[in-house]
Amino acid sequence: MKLRSFAAIAALAVGLIAPSLHAAEVETVDRIVAVVNREVITANELAARVNAARSNLKQQKIAEPPLEVLNRQVLERMINERVQLQYAANSGIKVDDAQLEQAVNSLAKQNKMSVPEFRDALGKQGITYSQFRSEIRNEITLQRVRTREIDNRTYVTDAEVTDYLKLNADKPSVEYHLAHIQVSVPENASPDEVAARRAKVVTARQEINAGKEFGTAAAQYSTAKDATDGGTLGWYAAGSLPPQLVALLQKLQPGQLTDIIRSPAGFELVKLLEVRAADQHQVVDQTHVRHILIRPTELVSEGEAKAKLQQIRDRITRGAKFEDMARAFSEDGSASKGGDLGWMNPGDTVPEFEQAMNALQPGQLSEVVQTQFGFHLLEVLERRQQDVTEDRQRVTVRNELKQRKSDEQFESWARQLRDQAYVDIRLKDE
Repeated sequence: MKLRSFAAIAALAVGLIAPSLHAAEVETVDRIVAVVNREVITANELAARVNAARSNLKQQKIAEPPLEVLNRQVLERMINERVQLQYAANSGIKVDDAQLEQAVNSLAKQNKMSVPEFRDALGKQGITYSQFRSEIRNEITLQRVRTREIDNRTYVTDAEVTDYLKLNADKPSVEYHLAHIQVSVPENASPDEVAARRAKVVTARQEINAGKEFGTAAAQYSTAKDATDGGTLGWYAAGSLPPQLVALLQKLQPGQLTDIIRSPAGFELVKLLEVRAADQHQVVDQTHVRHILIRPTELVSEGEAKAKLQQIRDRITRGAKFEDMARAFSEDGSASKGGDLGWMNPGDTVPEFEQAMNALQPGQLSEVVQTQFGFHLLEVLERRQQDVTEDRQRVTVRNELKQRKSDEQFESWARQLRDQAYVDIRLKDE
């Protein structure tokens, strides 16, 4: 089992508690603005998302594009999300209430608030708690769709890692802080449609060169989900980016734009914000840990799973060997090794697991710990400081190459899913 964090939903907490636009700033009479397969998107739903986008732009001090442009951009992203959520529902991907509460609690902590304080802060922005929970549930669901359909099916071989390291042995390791404008192109688009989509990026580049803020142009022209965040992509290691893009970035100074790029998703314009050297030498605190995992299922409730693990813990405290209990009862791949997960580095596990692990002394047994994977019982065996530079380099390169493959495959998958859906946009209807 690989323990991973909810990195995607954590981003929702950043800047969440900030001045927002009041819902009354966009007044609508509720009506259908889009039909997506057998579901509809209403004007009020769109207005709420547009208000959130406007608030985000205001917070980042980015000038808004015309409201009708922003409406269409936000609606297109809502359609893409709705198509993917429908796919998740049809595929049996669900987020239960316990997992949702865990995510909300984590977001409240990131904002340094209790859950009641967090709820009050949301209310002051005109965001109901039920609305917020629904958004978080959708975000987790979308992440799980991508994980199952793309990330879990994306592989990088040892040979690919070795070849990359050899090819870049004499090159400095750098990271790029990027922003982009992306205009998607349907898979079966006609030549005229392809030309029209490229023309949008050309127009955006011309307007930016004439003085328009990049973030405003992104909000106006980009079809990417990050459009109303100013198109900001964050920091990317060079190895996680397509080689043709890295070749363009190497010629730029911070603040400059690339040429228009044809990507699997469509057309892109990338702005280089910053460049920094990646820290290669790494000494970390490692923890040797073992665990027992009990998973809730359709036949075993969460309460029953937790109670079963508590009984196992009681047996261990009365003298049963941890490794024997793990081999007999653990529902993780480590069971055959007595639950031994080996040496864990910071960030290798989900936050709840890591927090519990870090709180233990060697030889100490944890209480029952819940994560997205189920219920765990942990025992720390030993700790050490380790120079992991070489190992981490291979892991980093593997992750970067996997990220690149995954991003490209996800863009293609999402576009195909959107193209196959029945979509009727009624934004201009009165």
